[in-house]
Amino acid sequence: MTENQKSKNQKPTARNYSRRDFLTSAGATMAACTPVAAAVRVADVSSSAKTGYAQAKGYLVYDSKKCAGCTTCMLICSLVHEGNQNLSLARIQIVQDSFGKFPYDIKIGVCRQCVTPACVENCPTGACFVDEANGNIRRIDSRKCIGCKTCISSCPQQPTRIVWHPATKKSTKCDLCIDAPFWNEKGGPDGKQACVELCPMRALKFVRVTPDQTETDGYDVNLRNQNWINLGVVDSMETVPPLFAEAAPQSAKPKPEVKPKQ
Repeated sequence: MTENQKSKNQKPTARNYSRRDFLTSAGATMAACTPVAAAVRVADVSSSAKTGYAQAKGYLVYDSKKCAGCTTCMLICSLVHEGNQNLSLARIQIVQDSFGKFPYDIKIGVCRQCVTPACVENCPTGACFVDEANGNIRRIDSRKCIGCKTCISSCPQQPTRIVWHPATKKSTKCDLCIDAPFWNEKGGPDGKQACVELCPMRALKFVRVTPDQTETDGYDVNLRNQNWINLGVVDSMETVPPLFAEAAPQSAKPKPEVKPKQ
């Protein structure tokens, strides 16, 4: 029997594919057919060679216990950047829990200006970048944004600090008012920030020291003075403000002992 006949009669070796093998190979095939996904893979390879990013020279911190939930910061943010008051376009988010109890009923979502920004690392076009000319602020260049939403899915915070603009089909984020075309003030690390300037409760503050990057604890700080503490705006409901303690009724004085008559 010739070698050709042997090869024809020989049965192919059976291979057992698991469900995991199938899903892995199928996912890789689909990703290879997607231009954006392919671009992201290239960005991941290039970003892995980076040793780090220059730290931003400015951050927004807040006091969630001082915040009244009025959304003034959201309205002014969309107004100075987009020219209209639209809560959906605000680059700062106020999250209220109607069933929550103080001090856990309000949370403020500001861009962290992350030390290691996932949005910058994963953006396939370089639209998310570190603006070295303006204090290393993490920004988004709308001219380079292709609307792939990779930055939105990359942001580890909830709600995501990247805001989708449904009209332009592009992503936006806080830039500390560097590019606020509808506000006649200089923004950025060396200027003013609209939300900080116009918050009626003074619950927002611009700082230059990098906050602790563990979750959001380093960004939620105490901005209250003694007047706020006297009003009852304290860290815990179990804390009694000094003014309240002084006004508390004193315990009844013990009555003098009456000796029985002999």
